[in-house]
Amino acid sequence: MRQLEREMKALVDEVYRGEDKVLVFGEGPRGARIMLIGEAPGEQEALQGRPFVGRAGRNLDGFIEATGLDRRAMYVTNTVKFRPTRLSGAGRVVNRAPTQEEISLFLPFLKREITEVAPGIIVTLGNVPLRALMGPGATIGDKHGSLCGLEGRRLFPMYHPAAVIYNPSLRAVYAADMAKLAEIIKK
Repeated sequence: MRQLEREMKALVDEVYRGEDKVLVFGEGPRGARIMLIGEAPGEQEALQGRPFVGRAGRNLDGFIEATGLDRRAMYVTNTVKFRPTRLSGAGRVVNRAPTQEEISLFLPFLKREITEVAPGIIVTLGNVPLRALMGPGATIGDKHGSLCGLEGRRLFPMYHPAAVIYNPSLRAVYAADMAKLAEIIKK
């Protein structure tokens, strides 16, 4: 995995020369039964150098714990490995969705990461990783909570845990999808 990380860093340093992008690599065991893939690191993830440690990560942890699954046994990563940002109207640096160019830059690395981890099931969190892996026509609203095939692997799309923060009406849907995932894993 270290070789893959070195290659990503070298490419990002070349493409974004002078921008000093902070990369947040995946973490967890190789051979993990579950691989969670988000869209990109946020502010806390970039500061701590770990995926899903901010508000959305705490939300995710709560749902994982409620099902009896253990995050430490999962491999957790993002589609894009650096924090995409923009300036707000107030002049603050805030998160933004990754561009198609950023996703395309990291997609070959993500596919290699999936091969190296060799998970039993891939869980995409939100539209960005879902579309990166299944194509632009895939939508989380249509695919969430259903088991899909992906190049000989099992894929289970879910809403991004931040969606529940911004749209509390999704809490029951998210909990049901997480419970379904736990049942699939236990079988």
